[in-house]
Amino acid sequence: MSEIFRLERTRNYLEPGDVGSAVRLWKDYVQRPQREQWHDYEWGNVHWYCCGNPLVARALLDTVTQALSPRGARELRRIIDKFDAVRNRQSPPYEIGEGKATS
Repeated sequence: MSEIFRLERTRNYLEPGDVGSAVRLWKDYVQRPQREQWHDYEWGNVHWYCCGNPLVARALLDTVTQALSPRGARELRRIIDKFDAVRNRQSPPYEIGEGKATS
């Protein structure tokens, strides 16, 4: 953590709290339903202007992991990988007749 605090103070593309905010944005985004993620990817989301873009946050996390020491990068990647696994999981298959009116 101290390495991230130091990085946020010394890099001109970071401000204090940016990494924590990026992790929270990404965590909240990956827990949304896949259809909403797809819609946001295709059309964007008006709330991203005020609250932050999770896709930009994820790119920032990649940049930060490259700037950290190997040990710090491993620790941050371990957290990010958990959220990436949630995003990359398969949707459950649809059952025949699901969502259709039955006669």
